[in-house]
Formats: sequence, structure tokens, C-alpha cells
Amino acid sequence: MPIQDTIASSQTFFRTLSAQAAAFLPNLVAAILILLIGFFLARWLAALVSRAFGATGHTDETVRGPLVAIVRYLVIVLTLLVALTQVGVQMTSLLAVLGAAGLAIGLALQGTLTNIAAGIMLLWLRPFRVGDYIETQTFAGSVREIGLFVCHLETFDGLFVFAPNSTLWNVWMRNHSRAPSRLLAWSITLPREVDLEAARSTLTEAWSREDEGRSQLAEPEAFLDQLTADAQVIVFRGRVQDGSTARAQRWTAQTIRQIFVERLGAAAEPRAIQRIVPGDADPSRYLGSGDAPVAGRPPRREGDAGPSV
Repeated sequence: MPIQDTIASSQTFFRTLSAQAAAFLPNLVAAILILLIGFFLARWLAALVSRAFGATGHTDETVRGPLVAIVRYLVIVLTLLVALTQVGVQMTSLLAVLGAAGLAIGLALQGTLTNIAAGIMLLWLRPFRVGDYIETQTFAGSVREIGLFVCHLETFDGLFVFAPNSTLWNVWMRNHSRAPSRLLAWSITLPREVDLEAARSTLTEAWSREDEGRSQLAEPEAFLDQLTADAQVIVFRGRVQDGSTARAQRWTAQTIRQIFVERLGAAAEPRAIQRIVPGDADPSRYLGSGDAPVAGRPPRREGDAGPSV
């Protein structure tokens, strides 16, 4: 091919390329502007929806985060579709490609989709809420955020826990904040010489008063649990309202010792005070069938039968 024909062909090619680039460049700039505006709009709408939920006060904090995330992702997806349409991608072809890509991604990211399904079930059934203290087989902590993919928790010593939703949905869980009250019990070992009825009445009367530091323990009850040749073991139990459990656990044992020493003398000082944590398999020793599981039950009348053992 003569050199003149080659040059002419090259010039024709570059002229065609320049013409197509000049025609495509405005669409590309428009697509980029659409993306920038869409991403800004997604962030702005997410912040607006979050503020609106916070202002109403009727939306649970548990579902606020996922709803805000859904709004943001929805705007981003619509922005991408509009931008691709602007550069000439046909919507029909795009939907076909997205369907095939979605199938492939779904097969590759089965674990992620499992987390999304678990997140939806957690939001629907609400076994816990933001702020609850939960315990699983592997960790325990306060729930800080519930998302579509993961939950953020904080342990009692301040560690950050990044927990996929499926790890919370597929295992047993304890929610320490769900019930309005909790039953706490202590085992008190006293010398055999101490009068049992005096010890029982001393404990129940002390916590029945509205004294500072003792009003957190409601419905106090004391009963004889074991009797040996040189000691007697009393179980003292009561209910604490949500938020007062830690205080009761820290100070009740010390308060029990002070009460016995001050009111019954140094000879009645307990030999041992231990907080009881009944096993899940047999809590009947400290929770009878007649006991209500939450606070607010009517008090037992004098002469009523005690809890079954």
C-alpha cells in the first residue's frame, strides 16, 4: 500500500475517533456529574432521614440504622443506573447483565447473603435492641449498632466486637437487659449458734426499708438451705430493676456482713458470702414454680405456700 494511502487512512481514522470522542465527551461529563450529585444526594438523604427519625422519637433506634442504610444504597443504585444510561448503555442489556452478575455474585457471596437474611430476621423478631447487653457462646457485650450485614458490640472492658449477623442468629443467646428485673441470690454461711429466725428477719427487714444503697433489692426473702454440724447456710434473694444489677452485685455482700455485725454482734459475722448463679439445667432450687419471672407480681400473702422445690 502506498504511503499516501496509509496516511490518508490514518487521518480518516483519527478524524472519526475525534468526532466520536467529541460526541461522547459531553455524555461522559454528564455521567460523572450525575455520579457526583447522586453520591452527595445519597449522603444528604441518609443524614436527613436519620435526623427525621431522631426528631420524631417514635422510631426504634434498632431499626433506624438499617433504614438509613437502605435509603442511601437505593439512591446510589439509581444513580449508577442513570449514569450508565447517560453514556449509552441500554437498560435492557444492563438489566440482563445485572441479572447474570447478581446470580454469580449471589453464589460467590452466600455467606454475605446469609448475613443479610439474618439481619432482616433480627430486625423483624428483635431478640435484642440497641443498648442491650447480650451473651452468646463466644462473646458478650452491649449492642451499639445493628446493620444489614453486621452488628457492632462493645464488651464490658471496652473492646470492639464486629459480629456478622449470622453468628448471632444461628446460636443461642442470652439477653441480660430484656426483662425489667432480675433475681439475684447469695449463699450466706453462718455459725450454728446464730438464731435462724433472727438472721432471716434481720436480712428481710433491712432491705424492706428505703435505706440508701438497699432500696435497689426488692422482694427480699431469706430461707434455710443447708444445715451442718457447725454451720447453717441461708439463701438470701431479691429482685433488682434493670440497670441496678451491677450495683447490687458489687455492694450487697459487703452490706450483708455489716448488717449482721451491727445488729447481731461480732459472733454472727458470716463465715462466707457467695453470690449464686443457678445452672440453666436446674434453677428450681432458687426459683419455684409459684414465682413470677418479672417484677410487678402481687406479693405473697401471709400463710400462702412457699415456692415449690
